[in-house]
This record gives sequence, structure tokens and C-alpha cells, in this order.
Amino acid sequence: MELIIRSNPVQIIRHQICSDSCENKGKQEESRQNIPKMFSEIQKVTDKAMVFLQKKALSALYIPKQKLHMAMNNTTAPKVQLLYDLCKTTFTPSGLSSSPSPQPIHKLCSLLDTFGPGDVGLKEESPDDDRGHGFFGLNRVTRWAQPITYLDIHECDSFTMCVFCFPTSSVIPLHDHPGMTVLSKVLYGSMHVKAYDWVEPSCIKESQEPGCPQVRLARLVADKVLTAPCGTSILYPKTGGNLHCFTAVTPCAVLDVLAPPYREDLGRKCTYYVDYPYSAFGNGAQISSGKEEESAWLAEIETPDDLYMRSGKALRR
Repeated sequence: MELIIRSNPVQIIRHQICSDSCENKGKQEESRQNIPKMFSEIQKVTDKAMVFLQKKALSALYIPKQKLHMAMNNTTAPKVQLLYDLCKTTFTPSGLSSSPSPQPIHKLCSLLDTFGPGDVGLKEESPDDDRGHGFFGLNRVTRWAQPITYLDIHECDSFTMCVFCFPTSSVIPLHDHPGMTVLSKVLYGSMHVKAYDWVEPSCIKESQEPGCPQVRLARLVADKVLTAPCGTSILYPKTGGNLHCFTAVTPCAVLDVLAPPYREDLGRKCTYYVDYPYSAFGNGAQISSGKEEESAWLAEIETPDDLYMRSGKALRR
């Protein structure tokens, strides 16, 4: 015989209400306990959002708007492809020390001479739009910066193709190119170039006084302003002004080909210098009379703190 137990519906409903009430009380208690945790999580999210917005604001204030400079074109420029192909056949891998022969270098110069800003996806910037960009540092003190934009076109073990975009008065300090051949073409604007080569055999002065630097004698090769359109400049490992400094007279851009590229583990570290007039250290014994103005003493320095550089986007090959 089957035993059937019938429950009172009212009791069932009351039991259900009681159960739901107890469950809700438990959830409410759990919610109250979780409130501090929830606020903590919300605070973390808020802090992250504030940091993101602050960084974005700093970036917008600190860096010029690259999109104003760049033509919106994602396709490969024909001349850039030609330049890449010619560089690839001209320059040896970085492990070899042989210098390129004059004929292919002449071909590269001839090709670079035809380049304008549009060939690398740039358009010339108006001097009226060129200005420093203030920003608030971590200490909330307003600073004034003139960042330089670095546009990478191609980089491999054998060579680098890149563009530097300079706001007015911005500077890449005096630096060297150890064992490198560099071709530079001003695409638009005006740029002052000061360049040296080391005097050989090397002449180094060691100072006995504390705080005075060790200096090495160099010969002035160039001290001039290049204004586009102009010819391509070229420097070699030991000639042509291997140590140079760029200063923007107006907004300008420079297309560079470096072969081989900088690579510290292979001895190609970029070293910065400051120059002193010959009279500051010279005693007249190292150079011929009347050559003082063509000579200077260079002292190695750390990478300057005021060198502001920003990566941007350029046409790829």
C-alpha cells in the first residue's frame, strides 16, 4: 500500500517565506560585509582610469600631433621601395667591416636628391603652427618641451631608414657614428649642421684638475645651414663629418640612411659630446698656425636630459 502524506499549503507557503527571508537576510549580511571590498575595487578602477586619463592628457600636451604632419596613406611609397631595394644591394651585413664602394653610394645620393616630404608620407609644417608644448610634470610644475619625432621606415642588421621631424629650435646634440656611413636628406625646412672629424693621429689631453674633462682634438668639417630643396649630405666612418649636431632653424624633417645601424654590442654605441674652442685647451703645438678656428676639443658627455624624442608612424616599404 502506498503511503501518501499531504502537506498543508499554508504551512508550505509560510515555510517558503521564512526560508526566503532567512536567505535574503544572509545575502544582505554578506552584501554589507562586501561593501568595503566593493568600494575598494571601485577605487582601484577609478585610480586606474585617472592614471590612464592623466597619461593621455600628458601625451597630448607633451607631443605634437603627429597626424597633422603625416599624410594618411598606408600604402608603400614607390620611392621608399626603390630606396630600400638600393640599400639592400649596397650595404653589407653588420658583421662585415667593408665599406660600400663609391658607385652605389653615388646612386643612393642621386635617388635621395629627388625625395620630398610627400615621398615618405609627410607634409610640410607651417612655421606658424610650430611651437613648444607645455605639460605638467609629476611635481605639477609646468615645463616647456620641443620634442623631436622619430619615424622608423625600415631597420635590419645592415641598414636603417628613418625620418626625424624637428620643431623650430629643437636640437640633436653633437654625436658620433662609429664605423658607419650615413646619408642625410633635408625634406623640408632649414637646419643648421655643425660637423667634425677626429684629427689623426689622435690627440688627447688629460686634465690634472678635478672636474675638468678629458678632451680629444677634432677638425671642423661643416658649420652651415641646409635649406630644402638641397643635395644629400654623406658622412663616412672617418671623413665627411662623422660627428655632427643638428639644430632646426625652422620646422624641418630629415631622411636618414645609416649603414650599419647603431648596435652597442658590436661597438656601435651613440656617444654624445660637447665642443670647446681650441684655445680652451690647446698650446699651439698640435696644429699649424692659423688653423685654430678649424679645430676644437671634444669631451664625451652623458645623453643630454633635454633630448626629447618621440616615435611616430611612417610609410613602410
